[in-house]
Amino acid sequence: MSKPIKAMIIFLVLLLIAAIAALVVVLNSSGENVQGKELTIDEVVEYSYESPEITTDLEDGSFVRIQFQILTDSKEAKEEVTKREFQLKNIIIKELAVMNEENFKSGLGNLEDILRTKLNEVMKDGSITAVYTINKILQ
Repeated sequence: MSKPIKAMIIFLVLLLIAAIAALVVVLNSSGENVQGKELTIDEVVEYSYESPEITTDLEDGSFVRIQFQILTDSKEAKEEVTKREFQLKNIIIKELAVMNEENFKSGLGNLEDILRTKLNEVMKDGSITAVYTINKILQ
């Protein structure tokens, strides 16, 4: 076999291997979450935790009563959040203590992001995927 034909066969084999690798990558990254499985709405509800209502004062002396729905990525994570309720309350109270009425009204989404980040810092078995405000009263 001549040298140019060997080089062409090697080139075609390498091209085929690259095409197969690209196909595997594309098929495995089609919109699934980090664990490789997208949760159904039933699983989302099953793995979510409803915090107790918390009443506390803001920096400017206003009072707020608030409640959150915390979405986790697994049954174990939900159980851990339930056990860490005291830490959840502590994080919420600390974050609300530095907010005033205007910050509270306009920055509720920011508060949810901060709570998610801080809760994930203490989580060991799974993670918090989202935090939603489900009840709030500001006086």
